[in-house]
Amino acid sequence: MSIRPILIHPDPRLKKACAPVAEVSPEVGALAEDMLRTMYDAPGVGLAAPQVGVMQRLFVMDCVKEEGAAPKPMVLINPEILWTSDDVNVYEEGCLSIPEQFADVTRPARVGMRWTGLDGKVHEDEFADLWATCAQHELDHLNGKLFIDYLGPLKRQIITRKMQKLKRDRARSA
Repeated sequence: MSIRPILIHPDPRLKKACAPVAEVSPEVGALAEDMLRTMYDAPGVGLAAPQVGVMQRLFVMDCVKEEGAAPKPMVLINPEILWTSDDVNVYEEGCLSIPEQFADVTRPARVGMRWTGLDGKVHEDEFADLWATCAQHELDHLNGKLFIDYLGPLKRQIITRKMQKLKRDRARSA
């Protein structure tokens, strides 16, 4: 198990749709473990495979934030949304691939999803509030979409320029 480097926007891989996971293999299990470890280390509440350079339809999440509460890590392979609620939530979203940048994004407050688990079985569940926002945010990653794509062009351009500068600064100090 290892912590993997997280791609920073703009990176062309973050804008590409991912291929389905063909089978739940030990390699997929190892990837999921690495992703959970990377997500917790960052720290974040979700991480999609393309964010660590793996172009497959898989993401991990754990939205338990209460102090002292047991973590609830989830691995969703080939996830799909079955339905969304008409009611919406606005959350200030951030992204591990767009560090230290946040913006309000409006999404359905509840979603029904289906995915394959590490056990190879198909699961269905309903997510609400932060869990729903996180699941939709991570699923967007699998489709090549970032949370800044919901923003106006000017705000998106400002954030992209900040990320380009961050990448240049990191390259200089490496």
